[in-house]
Amino acid sequence: MIAAACRLAQQRLFLVSSLFLLAAALTAALAAVPARQAFGQSVEDLRKSEEPLEINAEEGIEWNRNDKTYTARGNARAASGDVEVLAEVLTAYYREPAEGEEGDSEIFLLEATGNVRINSPEGTVYGDKGRYKLDEQVFIMTGKDLRLESKDDLVTARDSLEYWEGQRKAVARGKAHATHEDKQIRADILTANFEENADGELEMRRVDAKGNVEIYTAKEYARGSEGVYYVDKELATLSGDVKITQGENQLDGKYAEVNMATGISKLQGAAPGSEEAPKQVKALVLPRASKDKKPSSEEPAAKDPAGGS
Repeated sequence: MIAAACRLAQQRLFLVSSLFLLAAALTAALAAVPARQAFGQSVEDLRKSEEPLEINAEEGIEWNRNDKTYTARGNARAASGDVEVLAEVLTAYYREPAEGEEGDSEIFLLEATGNVRINSPEGTVYGDKGRYKLDEQVFIMTGKDLRLESKDDLVTARDSLEYWEGQRKAVARGKAHATHEDKQIRADILTANFEENADGELEMRRVDAKGNVEIYTAKEYARGSEGVYYVDKELATLSGDVKITQGENQLDGKYAEVNMATGISKLQGAAPGSEEAPKQVKALVLPRASKDKKPSSEEPAAKDPAGGS
């Protein structure tokens, strides 16, 4: 009976941890273009997975009936198929059925602490501590050097990397920074929203950016207070005090559309449908840099600020 209970708890531990830990990899889609169906589909595949579970720990696995926990210590590893969770300690907290009710024990909290890594074919998530609250269906990775790395993308955050399974959204908080090829998005908070397509696969549809939003491409830089990136259209909108810089030229306004597919940016004095009175849009176009202008024979050359000629 004890062996059966252990096997059941281990299966639950890995099934759920695989879901939330790999789901965190969805945050890589914050890198803006294009949406990766593989991440969402991997989550669905894990739901149906019947792969055998393997748990290894150098210091053993402990079942504490008083604290109602299962703990794997010392370079702990939980793996099934091509997904693995690595940490110094893996702990599952469970609760018994209410008195008078039938059923098995139920895990409600999972923790991975110490050099946490989640490896999957889609990428690797790094952090110091991961917590999954099953009742709330939310996973939160915290600690130093928070990042998600995949072949083409990199996402970093200062405070946390989160995945809200029930709401189908991934959140990077605190100096969030997503990079894909020559495109980058920075903000205080980046939120990726997912929806099912006609084939039942999860796809990222939009990214919401809040606080000190910055968008970089190979040819321009844009910033604002808030922004939205529409994945299918490769179109970003910015609002607030918006500034767009292209080379040495700068445009100022209250609302902007930045089309990363066409390279065309549009600036307006107010957001469409806004009740706010439109502000004047400004453009500052600088002439050719003075260093390209050759001084005439009657015009002395400018002196070097450092004291040279």
